[in-house]
Amino acid sequence: MDVICQAKSGMGKTAVFVLATLQQLVPVDNQVDTLVLCHTRELAYQICQEFLRFAKYLPDIKIKVFFGGIDINQHRKLLAQEQPHIVIGTPGRILQLVNEKRLKLNNLKRFIIDECDQVLESLDMRKDVQAIFRQTPHEKQVMLFSATLSKEIRPVCKKFTQSPLEIYVDDESKLTLHGLQQYYVKLTEAQKNRKLNDLLDALDFNQVMIFVNGVRRCKELHKLLVECNFPAMCVWGGLPQEERLDRYNKFKEYKSRILVSTDMFGRGVDFERVNIVINYDMPEKADQYLHRVGRSGRFGTKGLAISFISKPEDVKVLEEVQSRFEVQINELPDEIDVSTYMNA
Repeated sequence: MDVICQAKSGMGKTAVFVLATLQQLVPVDNQVDTLVLCHTRELAYQICQEFLRFAKYLPDIKIKVFFGGIDINQHRKLLAQEQPHIVIGTPGRILQLVNEKRLKLNNLKRFIIDECDQVLESLDMRKDVQAIFRQTPHEKQVMLFSATLSKEIRPVCKKFTQSPLEIYVDDESKLTLHGLQQYYVKLTEAQKNRKLNDLLDALDFNQVMIFVNGVRRCKELHKLLVECNFPAMCVWGGLPQEERLDRYNKFKEYKSRILVSTDMFGRGVDFERVNIVINYDMPEKADQYLHRVGRSGRFGTKGLAISFISKPEDVKVLEEVQSRFEVQINELPDEIDVSTYMNA
């Protein structure tokens, strides 16, 4: 049965399709059984790691990940040796390999899209997904997952499915994470750096993610934090692929405690030790806000989200978040009880 599933950030959607796939998969040599598509290279890499982790005692199942930024000849060589049973990737690179007849999807049993609203809202990416979809058998299971599935994107998702089981969270108040404390700070643009420094000095954290809008701001804020002796890293989409993955792994392995990021890491990626998210720049949409703050407080743990509000547009997004998700976001108090955002 086809499935369109919405569930809040950090509640294990990836584990659902990874475990369901591994349980059902009967490996046939040189045949791709399952394809998983997602919108960023890091998310593809992360999903591949989850498959490898859960398939530790299933040595017959071959799993590979394909995305741009890596020399395509490496991927061609891999596929010439054998077709993996499970393929994870981003639409552009997967389509290229399918069009070259290197990746063969004629025996596909499962077609999965993670963060499906993000994948299908981008018209270029949707076009690639449709082109890949047309190369797959009519009879297969289609599964689509995301924390945010607007009423507008649902009909697009349904076009990929046949009589799907639809699981939506229509009461959007249920999308917020209950262990997450959310606050805002009203300030001017010029006051942001001082406030950020004060917060990083005052708060206890395992790891913190700081979100900014734009590459230049990401680089500049990172430089400033390093100058202030904070052990920070930064990441944005234009970095060379090896560097992106290296920084992702370093943060994942707790080798750095502060990460400044554009929205590239704003959804999907899972850093289990992050307990504070700071919106240095408020996102432009309420959905982005929900995904960003969902990097903290995952799997029912505690977390803290603080948003800097410096212009009228920020106030509008904050109001939309509060009304849509029925959450009360208060002004940041002078003192916060550590036990409300740090797990014992």
